[in-house]
Amino acid sequence: IGWYKRTFMAECCLIDGGCLSLCFDGVYMDSTLYINGREVGYNKYGYSSFEHDITPYVKVGLNTIVMRVRFEAPNSRWYSGAGIYRNVWFKTSGLVSIPENGVYICTNGQGGKAAIETAVLNRKGETAVGEVIHSIFDCFGNEIAFDRAEFEAPAGMAVHNYQVLFVDNPELWSIENPNMYTLHTAVFIEGEIIDFVETNFGFRTTLFTSDKGFFLNGEHVKLKGVCLHHDLGALGAAVNEAAIRRQLELMKSMGANAIRTTHNMPAREVMDFCDNIGLLVVSEAFDMWETPKNQYDYSRFFEEWAKVDVESWVKRDRNHPSLIMWS
Repeated sequence: IGWYKRTFMAECCLIDGGCLSLCFDGVYMDSTLYINGREVGYNKYGYSSFEHDITPYVKVGLNTIVMRVRFEAPNSRWYSGAGIYRNVWFKTSGLVSIPENGVYICTNGQGGKAAIETAVLNRKGETAVGEVIHSIFDCFGNEIAFDRAEFEAPAGMAVHNYQVLFVDNPELWSIENPNMYTLHTAVFIEGEIIDFVETNFGFRTTLFTSDKGFFLNGEHVKLKGVCLHHDLGALGAAVNEAAIRRQLELMKSMGANAIRTTHNMPAREVMDFCDNIGLLVVSEAFDMWETPKNQYDYSRFFEEWAKVDVESWVKRDRNHPSLIMWS
């Protein structure tokens, strides 16, 4: 059993009229979060990202965060460590906001169509009316598409806003030319911006056929893949951006054009680098389901937690153009 502890000061302005959360990219495993001695929540899987709303537990003045991590072995066939090994984020937002991973972009390749679904969560005690404004920027920072639409969110509920933007003659994302675009999403109420999210994405099409295999942007591509476990060899389990980039660039330089994240949700940094250098990704979630491979592995929690973990995984990574399969 491992314990993590941290203190922070909260001013009135941080608490009044706002929401606070802690976002964990990965904790191995079976973790429980406490704020000021009160249990906030827990998470079982070691590879899924998760978020805890800590707003009701924070007070003005000194606050104490404690995380308990229960590591029991043997629990995996390949894992090289334990505890908090990916980034942790302290997030502040207003009572009306875009929830974590609340923007979804679906493109149609050369057609330049970007269909965007935006979730807007209203935690206020009254209906919120405002606008969702989208802008698409190319890799040079030029705004090339724009749209705005009104929303009305009832008290205590989330609504989903649907908008379609078009980009003329988009530069397609491919293995050789991983062209990326950026979507800026802003929520306005009474002319004031209350939330903002930036999302990277690409235009591309994928197709699998039973007789000819895989096609990227209409061109036949042989997948020359490697299986990569989550760790970084001798450097260990902790996320290290420079080491991840080096590892993926080595894979591509030796002729690989695809990776399979064996056997776990990857760090978000892995997905970002694959987007940027042109590596296709088969993203894998689990090594087992209900049937165990080791005494203390995730099969103990699969029935209760699999849906929660899959939802977190898919929502976080669904906008990456490098991703071609869920495994």
